[in-house]
Amino acid sequence: MASIFSPLTTIFLLLPLFWGGEARDPFACDPKNAATTSLPFCKVSLPIAARVKDLIGRLTLQEKANLLVNNAAAVPRLGIKGYEWWSEALHGVSNVGPGTKFGGQFPAATSFPQVITTAASFNASLWEAIGRVASDEARAMYNGGTAGLTYWSPNVNIFRDPRWGRGQETPGEDPILAGRYAASYVRGLQGTDGNRLKVAASCKHFTAYDLDNWNGVDRFHFNAQVSKQDIEDTFNVPFRMCVKEGKVASVMCSYNQVNGVPTCADPNLLKRTVRGQWGLDGYIVSDCDSVGVFYTSQHYTSTPEEAAADAIKAGLDLDCGPFLGQHTQNAVKKGLLSEADVNGALANTLTVQMRLGMYDGEPSGHPYGNLGPRDVCTPSHQELALEAARQGLVLLKNHRPSLPLSKRHHRTVAVIGPNSNVTVTMIGNYAGIACGYTSPLQGIGRYARTIHELGCANVACTDDKQFGRAINAAQQADATVLVMGLDQSIEAETVDRAGLLLPGRQQDLVSKVAAASKGPTILVTMSGGPVDITFAKNDPRIQGILWAGYPGQAGGAAIADILFGTAIPGGKLPMTWYPQGYIRNLPMTNMAMLPSRSTGYPGRTYRFYNGPVVYPFGYGLSYTRFVHTLASAPKVVSIPVDGHRHGNSTNIGNKAIKVTHARCGKLSISLHVDVKNVGSKDGTHTLLVFSAPPAGNGHWAPHKQLVAFEKVHVPAKALQRVRVNIHVCKLLSVVDRSGTRRIPMGLHSIHIGDVKHSVSLQAETLGIIKS
Repeated sequence: MASIFSPLTTIFLLLPLFWGGEARDPFACDPKNAATTSLPFCKVSLPIAARVKDLIGRLTLQEKANLLVNNAAAVPRLGIKGYEWWSEALHGVSNVGPGTKFGGQFPAATSFPQVITTAASFNASLWEAIGRVASDEARAMYNGGTAGLTYWSPNVNIFRDPRWGRGQETPGEDPILAGRYAASYVRGLQGTDGNRLKVAASCKHFTAYDLDNWNGVDRFHFNAQVSKQDIEDTFNVPFRMCVKEGKVASVMCSYNQVNGVPTCADPNLLKRTVRGQWGLDGYIVSDCDSVGVFYTSQHYTSTPEEAAADAIKAGLDLDCGPFLGQHTQNAVKKGLLSEADVNGALANTLTVQMRLGMYDGEPSGHPYGNLGPRDVCTPSHQELALEAARQGLVLLKNHRPSLPLSKRHHRTVAVIGPNSNVTVTMIGNYAGIACGYTSPLQGIGRYARTIHELGCANVACTDDKQFGRAINAAQQADATVLVMGLDQSIEAETVDRAGLLLPGRQQDLVSKVAAASKGPTILVTMSGGPVDITFAKNDPRIQGILWAGYPGQAGGAAIADILFGTAIPGGKLPMTWYPQGYIRNLPMTNMAMLPSRSTGYPGRTYRFYNGPVVYPFGYGLSYTRFVHTLASAPKVVSIPVDGHRHGNSTNIGNKAIKVTHARCGKLSISLHVDVKNVGSKDGTHTLLVFSAPPAGNGHWAPHKQLVAFEKVHVPAKALQRVRVNIHVCKLLSVVDRSGTRRIPMGLHSIHIGDVKHSVSLQAETLGIIKS
């Protein structure tokens, strides 16, 4: 195989290897500044809380207000420089925020596949590894003076509606998958060095945010009407896991209102839930201009001072935007806000800066202080981007089978379609400047001679002027690969889709090329959201379908490696692929997850929707075949219950026990699953474990829900035993209509592929609580 590294990579490898002497000046507490070295907030030996308290005590109210915004002002008299809080690292260091600039010794950074694509790998160790690489490169760029240390990533909103333009940024539609992704990626970004942070991540956008601009309704004016059940059971789950399991240093509140209250002004969401119940050790930041939006666009308060006061008293610590800097001082003067409230917000942001080492003087001597240009776009980082793309690609169809293609039999390949030679399209949104690209055409060109035709000028595909040349190419080639789909002109931030079909005349092009093709025809689809390709699924002339998501800088190499069998596909869809009919008469603004028989409302995601699909959540084929056998699993599990209301003692065994009444601890079910590869190729299997609650829970429980997933490599004809632990309270519980999480007693059905196993949960009462 030819090298995957570009000429730009060579530039990185030739950059000086003596990084250290050119490091940035200290942000604060410069050892050369005699005026500040003796101040308590500069003393590393003191506890961070004491240092923060000392610093806040030295600031004027105006200086405090100037630190409440993303472009925090300098405090020269205390030797503190200005700081830009807004940087992004959704799937690699990005230049979307003003805190990061590419150029000079840092012309680019490793651009991994878009999140929806890496989510399809169902590989938590991969997600953490990507986070580690992104934070290595972020720290290197910070040391070089071109980036910050606070990254407002990841996006862990639920991909509730298939039309959402930002669904591509998320880990998909399942709350447990999104939460595992959040915790894993955050650990990779922030490091595991106790209280010290490598960089500070932020899980966004809290909460029930998944509409940008649909049918005249935009995110700045949208009031999401959400039930207590759906908040607890779906929308808040990834954020809770991000905070409690990932120990994230920040949460970002969203533009929208939830049940009439802007999220950034809701003390129930911010102060009581994120900080109180979940124990956030960090800061809460607004989405950019959210405070200004709820004053000027939502008219939530009468004056700007009231808006500033409401936000800070609700628990907001930092404003992405100028609003708090402009209006906080007057809010205090008018008695709407106390200076103690402002101090509380500052304590949270300053604590994070101190955990990052920003008040520890000379940065070059700190942990990560030696990282520099040689640590960005390294061969190993770029190899991980390629491997992430391979793991995220999902094989949806393989008729006969026709894949993998053969270098011997398919010496000439027609490569057709508006996405066939793209580069920037492959990195999706919230991306930076990639180290270099391998387009699909270039990737396939490493295996075969190619005949290239676009067929359509772009993904809009408004006419058939180029169809003839594409058909002619397919007639000449031994195989045809059509690379179709979407890009940021069709789905993006501020752009929700109108429908689920391929845009313009793409379907027509695919069908005509397939009808004329001399050899097998393979459809490769690039998209963040699901596409209704029922026509291709049902067309016998289209022998293979591969979903590539937005596969990152090395996407073309990964596509070619899968098509020619150098790599074995193992990805699974992280979202349901619905038919176009699903969205007919289905407003994006209806937030309900559960179906309604009386209104015909279909419900959302695989957990609640039970209608026809193009491809289901968790679907994905391989070039080999895996068989599951349950080696061991309990049939009965006792749930210790601290007590129950005296009057209900007779029927506790038939109830759904409140999680708060159970002794959860480490109460878990352990399964041993044998995974046998009965095919002829080595392969990595994605093991998905679902649970269905006992029947008789009314119509409010999910049909089934993901409770565990594992990645296991199994050589051909070999067998691997996998241990799966299912935490009973977290994963076998359901949420009732009042928003209370409960563990249903009775038979739970565990699904692993074709294998089903029933586990009976039985309450074991430990005491009586008399009413």
